[in-house]
Amino acid sequence: MSEFGERIAEGLHTVYDGELLHAEQTPFQKLEIFDHPHFGRVLVLDGLIQTTQSDEFCYHEMLVHPALTSLERVERVLIIGGGDGGTLRRVLEHGPTEVVICEIDERVIDVCREFMPDVSAGAFDDQRVRLEIGDGAAFTAGQKDAFDAVVIDGSDAIGPAAVLFSREFYGSCRRALRANGLLVTQSGSPMYQLDEFRMAFGNLSATFDTVEPLLSFVPTYPGALWSYTTATDGKPVSLTSPLVVRLRLAERDISTRFYTPELHQGVFALPSFVRDICAAAVPASVPRG
Repeated sequence: MSEFGERIAEGLHTVYDGELLHAEQTPFQKLEIFDHPHFGRVLVLDGLIQTTQSDEFCYHEMLVHPALTSLERVERVLIIGGGDGGTLRRVLEHGPTEVVICEIDERVIDVCREFMPDVSAGAFDDQRVRLEIGDGAAFTAGQKDAFDAVVIDGSDAIGPAAVLFSREFYGSCRRALRANGLLVTQSGSPMYQLDEFRMAFGNLSATFDTVEPLLSFVPTYPGALWSYTTATDGKPVSLTSPLVVRLRLAERDISTRFYTPELHQGVFALPSFVRDICAAAVPASVPRG
């Protein structure tokens, strides 16, 4: 058995015991796959847990479904990151005509398809998928009025994923969106990754008219409490009613294990400490970028 885990905060670490199935140093990061007796297969990048077989649905459903269910039509979607395929799988459930997935590290895709195929469930073989191997920020900068949604499924704001939290990148995303399109990104733990959460919210607020964090739970992530942030110049995602959510899930034949119509509006109801973080992250007058 091998130990794996991550440093959450000063003096706080997670440590798990599992069988190391695969390890390599890609041109971008250290990539490992472990087998854990409870979590099943686990993807670890640069020592940080990315996803597990047991709880990937907790993360991927809440990253994708609240945002895309709020859209009346989903035609073209851009995914940045997401090499394990779980986000791609959920985006495809909304019936788009094309999904472009831009992943900087092709080895993540290859290794996850080999060792964790149930996470993507064949999504990479769908004819609607166009795979772009390269820098997501550079790719997005070349797009204009092209997508109904941009879904950012990057890792923490370190290494190659750091640019995905920048104001410049969010500006590129805004230009890449069609009118009333939306962006959704994972934005870290508001308890243990305060700087990351604050950076995402602040920079998005400087770019889009409406920015709304939502909170949910991922058992294997630091502290379990996790945030995602939606941004749009159109209708706020939180205003989609449970009735509309239920109808759209039925029309799109989407079955879920975590997300529900009743949960949709509730996850946008933030605890006081998170509201305070958001208020402090945005000046009274924010210049639009």
